[in-house]
Amino acid sequence: MVGKRRSKAFLCFAFLFGFGAPIAAAAQEAPPPGFDRTPPRLGLVDGPVSFWRTGAPDWVSAQANTALAAGDRLATGNGGNLELQIDPRAFVRAGSETQLGLDSLEPDFLQFRVASGTASLDLRSLPPGQTIELDTPNAAFTVEHPGYYRVEVAGETTTFASRRGGHATVTSAGSQSAEIGPSEEVVVTGSETPQVETYAAPELDAWDRWNYERTDHQIDAVSARYVPPGVYGADDLDHDGDWRVVPQYGPVWVPTGVAPGWAPYTTGSWMYDPYYGWTWVDTAPWGWAPYHYGRWVHVGGYWGWAPGPIVARPYYAPALVAFFGAPGISVGIQVGVGLGFPAVGWVALGWGEPIVPWWGPHGCLGVPHWAGWGGPRVVNNVTIEKTTIVNVNNITNYQNASVPGAMVAVKSDRFGQGPVAAARLAQVPVQQFRPVHGELAVKPAAANLVGGARRVNAPSQEALAKPVVATRAPQIAAPALEVGQRTGQAPGAQPRTAAGGAGTAPPVRVVASPERGPSSAPLARAPFGQSSSVERAHEPPPPRFQEARTQQPAPRAESAPLALPRAAPSRAESAPSVPKAAPATKHGNVPASSFEKPASQPTAMRRDLPGEPANRVYQRKATQRSVAPAPAPAHTAPPPSGPAHGGGSPSGPSHGSAGHPGGKEKHS
Repeated sequence: MVGKRRSKAFLCFAFLFGFGAPIAAAAQEAPPPGFDRTPPRLGLVDGPVSFWRTGAPDWVSAQANTALAAGDRLATGNGGNLELQIDPRAFVRAGSETQLGLDSLEPDFLQFRVASGTASLDLRSLPPGQTIELDTPNAAFTVEHPGYYRVEVAGETTTFASRRGGHATVTSAGSQSAEIGPSEEVVVTGSETPQVETYAAPELDAWDRWNYERTDHQIDAVSARYVPPGVYGADDLDHDGDWRVVPQYGPVWVPTGVAPGWAPYTTGSWMYDPYYGWTWVDTAPWGWAPYHYGRWVHVGGYWGWAPGPIVARPYYAPALVAFFGAPGISVGIQVGVGLGFPAVGWVALGWGEPIVPWWGPHGCLGVPHWAGWGGPRVVNNVTIEKTTIVNVNNITNYQNASVPGAMVAVKSDRFGQGPVAAARLAQVPVQQFRPVHGELAVKPAAANLVGGARRVNAPSQEALAKPVVATRAPQIAAPALEVGQRTGQAPGAQPRTAAGGAGTAPPVRVVASPERGPSSAPLARAPFGQSSSVERAHEPPPPRFQEARTQQPAPRAESAPLALPRAAPSRAESAPSVPKAAPATKHGNVPASSFEKPASQPTAMRRDLPGEPANRVYQRKATQRSVAPAPAPAHTAPPPSGPAHGGGSPSGPSHGSAGHPGGKEKHS
């Protein structure tokens, strides 16, 4: 039996890293598929934002904390904003009336499509060898360096700007490529015979400044001191919880504002991911890190998330639970629980317990793992040595299963069909459920691809069917659904055979990209625009959102702002700023650029929190997340020529300089 266990682990290791690695390293350390990459996270959904996944029958309302897969598409309505986190210090954001799609998701290559609207890349750092491509109807933009980038698609024109030391390459529909240097703007007009011109980058507008400030805030999270650097969503933990130090577990994060009787994995839904299988999507704004890393512990009457000792590399998991089965679920034995129907149950993994994957190839499926966990290893409430070989069939007890209300169960036909809060069984016969060691017997259907989310109207048909320019074909695979389930098709999309199976994808025009090796000759720059009149006529600058603060910030020592080359100020820029004391609006009662907020409402439980307080931090940042102003309208034609090559310095906060209300206290 031991030899069989080692053989499975080796197969899993070979699947990920090749057969050249030592067999000994595979015994317990090798992560199964899904642990080796972290998917982009939908971290912010503000206003109308819709979502579609390859194979799903309808567009649905987007849910924050969704793990995105290749082929996923997002669309914002009027006044909507969204944010994707693609690296601990890298974000993709889309403004109002924008179509954004994820066409390829590879370890070193991310391919996005922007069919219409405004999107930004705020890359404070980028892993070596990582490439991000933005595909638009007029050109493909390749980014391989940190910086701030903004793309706007309007009609027959695409405008792309590079700031904060950014450097990119534009490849037009005519296969012509050119470099885009720092503080430059490229305007591409037309698709059949595109015209590419370069200008000095315009002044930052309100939407750009919001991007800068939001990223400054997120990468300065206090909770980052307690979690590994690769964990997303650390800033969200600052808003809604307290860090405590418990002798048995070390740093433990205790959420605030949860209802009495709350338990992990009870406020969300299960969604089927084409790569990771069944994936948990929690509705709490902080519901990413505690559900994909670490373990949950119950101490002093409270639930707390224990990330464990900090490791060099954390590994993402679609959920960290143990599944249980009742009649109708494959558990290897007959269990007479008296429910009268098949059911699926689950409970959060406790301190040091292994994950038993329900996804991945045969050599990894059902093989216990502690990938990314730096603490002790616990099986059946007993701490074991790292060299101990564990037979998965001998894992029968889970710590949290004995906590009242911790195990959740639903009828198997309700699993993945919507929020579990409305479908969970009132009484769960915990003692009569048995662990599921491997794949769940619940087969995914089309509705499971979006977790049973609320159906919404599809976005613009014209934008959905618009082809984009790309340097390589998208890698979109339709997930394997239950036999008899019809694969859905996005409205406006044209069917084609996608990589990995039959599916649908929007049209793409693949053009040749230049070879980019160390010895490659530098690409030519696009010509600067020509104009017989003055360059960039000055317009009144948009109002600054900081002006509405109760305490005015000290004036910045900088040159007068340049005018924005926009036809008219946007709705958000024209509206007056909302002072802090103003009544609550749809976006809360703080200015659009402010991150300060009152402390969360106390919970109904008033017992003393477990352990000792961790280093005190500044007062919690407000319950309402920062909301972006709508981006200014895009160019509809090439603007008049800019000033000198390189553009003036932008006003507003620069990298690392944006002020935040309040501040952290010093370490004690």
